[in-house]
Amino acid sequence: MSEVVTGDAVLLDVRIAQLPVRAVSALIDIAVILVGYVISLVLWAATLSQFDSAASAAIMVIFTVLVLVGYPLIFETATRGRTLGKMAMGLRVVSDDGGPERFRQALFRALASVVEIWSLLGSPAVICSMLSPRAKRLGDIFAGTVVISERGPKLGPPPIMPPHLAWWAASLQLSGLSADQAEVARQFLSRARQLDPRVREQMAYRIAGDVLSRVAPPPPPGTPPQLALAAVLAERHRRELARLRPWPNAFPPR
Repeated sequence: MSEVVTGDAVLLDVRIAQLPVRAVSALIDIAVILVGYVISLVLWAATLSQFDSAASAAIMVIFTVLVLVGYPLIFETATRGRTLGKMAMGLRVVSDDGGPERFRQALFRALASVVEIWSLLGSPAVICSMLSPRAKRLGDIFAGTVVISERGPKLGPPPIMPPHLAWWAASLQLSGLSADQAEVARQFLSRARQLDPRVREQMAYRIAGDVLSRVAPPPPPGTPPQLALAAVLAERHRRELARLRPWPNAFPPR
């Protein structure tokens, strides 16, 4: 597990894709590109034979670059960070802030792959991924992206927002709340009914005191600690989803 800090300073718990899984994903993409490249060459062979050798060589170079850059660029832009290989392995490229990959970032990654993967047989990508704590290759460093695994263990549903605390939760500053503290609070709320009432009350005050000391403003006076924790976690989850999911009407109609 790793942490991704969103633009709202909310920490997202994500599983960074490790090198072996990314290598399999890359091999799938390479196989797709090579098959498509060979088929295209066969279909274009008759047309290319009509040009002289210099023109044919120039066309082949341009076509090769377009295939190597176009495949990841088109797929990652259209699917928001996924190629066929990544789909097969359950991976996705996201921005360092946890948001969807942008066109500019996909372009940087695609251009870098021509050098670090195709020209140098992937050795810079492997070395950089092994040295990076977040398994980044050079293209990820230049583009400001990270590859995550979407097949991690499923967590339980987030707490339900107490309606009368929604206004307070919407005003919270969550930058001081760590992922570990949020996870402790989530696990407590999920098991609270199984605990002895006295133990539950003691744990609720202790955990709520720790969590609420990291957020601002404080809850309304007299708020039960369990409800305060539920409001904080529900708002944190809401902001995560808002950051990761683009607005459906982000682009005005033309």
